[in-house]
Amino acid sequence: MSLYPELIASVLYQATGSNEIIEPVYFYIGIVFGLQGIYVTALFVTSWLMSGTWLAGMLTVAWFIINRVDTTRIEYSIPLRENWALPYFACQIAALTGYLKSNLNTYGERFCYLLMSASTYTFMMMWEYSHYLLFLQAISLFLLDSFSLQQSDKVHEVYKIYIFSLFLGYLLQFENSALLVSPLLSLVVALMLAKCLQLNVKKGTFVAKIMKVINFYLVCTLTVTLNIIMKMFVPHKENGHMLKFLEVKFGLNMTKNFTMNWLLCQESLQAPSQDFFLRLTQSSLLPFYILVLIICFLSMMQVIFRRINGKSLKETITLEDGRIGGRPEIIYHVIHTILLGSLAMVIEGLKYLWTPYVCMLAAFGVCSPELWMTLFKWLRLRTVHPVLLALILSMAVPTIIGLSLWKEFFPRLMTELMELQEFYDPDTVELMTWIKRQAPVAAVFAGSPQLMGAIKLCTGWMVTSLPLYNDDDLLKRNENVRHFRLQIYQIYSKRSAEDIYKILTSYKANYLIVEDAICNEVGTMRGCRVKDLLDIANGHVVCEEGDKLTYSKYGRFCHEVKINYSPYVNYFTRVYWNRSYFVYKINTVISFQS
Repeated sequence: MSLYPELIASVLYQATGSNEIIEPVYFYIGIVFGLQGIYVTALFVTSWLMSGTWLAGMLTVAWFIINRVDTTRIEYSIPLRENWALPYFACQIAALTGYLKSNLNTYGERFCYLLMSASTYTFMMMWEYSHYLLFLQAISLFLLDSFSLQQSDKVHEVYKIYIFSLFLGYLLQFENSALLVSPLLSLVVALMLAKCLQLNVKKGTFVAKIMKVINFYLVCTLTVTLNIIMKMFVPHKENGHMLKFLEVKFGLNMTKNFTMNWLLCQESLQAPSQDFFLRLTQSSLLPFYILVLIICFLSMMQVIFRRINGKSLKETITLEDGRIGGRPEIIYHVIHTILLGSLAMVIEGLKYLWTPYVCMLAAFGVCSPELWMTLFKWLRLRTVHPVLLALILSMAVPTIIGLSLWKEFFPRLMTELMELQEFYDPDTVELMTWIKRQAPVAAVFAGSPQLMGAIKLCTGWMVTSLPLYNDDDLLKRNENVRHFRLQIYQIYSKRSAEDIYKILTSYKANYLIVEDAICNEVGTMRGCRVKDLLDIANGHVVCEEGDKLTYSKYGRFCHEVKINYSPYVNYFTRVYWNRSYFVYKINTVISFQS
C-alpha cells in the first residue's frame, strides 16, 4: 500500500509551518479536497479542449457535482488512494488530449508532453492499481495508432513515458516487482518491438492491410509471452487472488473459498443496479452520453472504413466537413470510454472510473458544433443552413440543460450543504474508550478486519489483521481453512473452543472481540452472510444439493462462547460487553473446569 501521499502531506505540513496554525487532520482533509478541485478542473479543461468552448467545461462540472455519488468509490471516505491518484490521471488525460490534437503548435505540444510525463509518473506513485488503468489507456492508444496513421510518432512518445514511469516507480517504490510484471510493461515493450519489425509498405495496398492484421496479432502474442516470461523470472505477489476472483466471477471456475465468495457477495462487485442508471438518467447525463457516443463512434468507423479502402482524407478537418470521428483525440476518447464502460458494466464498484468520463464526453458532445454538423451531414439537412444550425444548437442545448439542472438540483445541493451530520455509534465509542482505559499497552486484539482497522486508527493498539484485501498474506490470515488451519474469521464458524484458541494464540492475540452484528447477521442476501460463507468453506453446508446441512459436533463459536460454560470458559474470560461487542481475554493458563 503506497504511503507516499501521507509522506508528502507530512513534509508539506512541517515545511509550510502549518503545524502552528491547523491540526494535522484538517490539513490532510484540505489537501484531499484541493486535489478534487484539480480533478474537476482537469475535466473542465479536457472538455474545453475537445469542444472549443468553455460551456462544455461548465456543463462537465455541473454533471460531475450532481452525480458525485457515482464519481467516487466510497462517498464519505476521504483518505482513499484513488482520491489522491485520480486527479493526476485527469491531468494526464487533459495533457494527452491536447498533445494528440493535430493543429497544436510546438510550444503547446512541448508543454502537454511535460505535463503528461509528470502526471503519469505521479499517478503511478500514488496508487498501486494505476498501471492497470494506464494499461487500458495504452490499449486505446494502440488502437488509435492502428486507425490514425498521422499520430503514430506521438503515440510512441507516450509509450516512452510509460516505460520511464514504470522503471522510476520500480526504484522509488523499493523495487516494487508488481510494476515489472504488470501487463502495461509487457504491452509497451511488445508495441516497441512490433514497430521495429514493421515494413514500409504503401498505405492502402492489400499488402499493407495484411501487415496491419499481422502487426495486431504480433502485438497480442508478444504481450502475453513477455508477461509470462517476466513472471517466471521476477519474484512477485501480483494479486493472484484477483485473477482467481475474475475466474469465479465469469463462471470459469467454482470455489468454496471464503474470501472469493465473500468478495462475490459484495454489492460493489456486482453488475450495476437499476438505481445507478436511474440516477444518471434523472440528471439527463446518460441519454446525452449515449447520443454523443453513438455519433462519435459511427463517424469514427466511417473514417476508419475509408482509410482501410485507401481513400485519402484531409489532414485538417473543418466544421463544414462534418467528420468529428476523424480527429485523433476523439478516436482515443471514444475507445477509452468504451473500455472503462465495459468494466463498469461488469463491476459496479468501478463506476467511479467511468462516470467522470461520461460527464466530460457528454458535455463535449452537446457543446461541439462539429458533432451537430456530423449529424446534419448524415441527415442531409437542406432546409436550414447546417453550419448556422450547428452553431446555434451547440449553444442552445447546453444552456437549456444547464438551466434545467440549476432549477432541479441547485436547491437540493444547498440543502445538503446546510446539513450538519455527526457520527453516532455509542457502542463503538464505549468499546474504544474501554480499550484505551483498561487494556494493557502491549495487548493484541483479534476480530473482524473492519473492526480491527477501526481499533488501530482510534486507539493505536496492536491488532492481528487489517481490511487490506489486496494483500495475500493478510487474506490468508483473515481466512484459510486448508488442513484445518483456522484463521481469524473462524470465530463465527462451527468450530471448537480449542481450535479457535490455537489459531488466536498463534498470532499472539491477547483479546478477542465478537461482534453481535456478524454473529446474528440476518439482513444480507441469502448465502452471503459471513457465517453462511464459513459453513460452505468448512463443508458444513453443500450448496449443490439444495443447501443440505451436514452436522458439526460443535455449535457456532460466537454463540457458544457467550453462554460461559466449559470448555469455552477454560480458554476465554469475558472482560467487557455492551449491546454490540463482547470482549474476551484469551487465557494464558488454561484451567479445565467441569
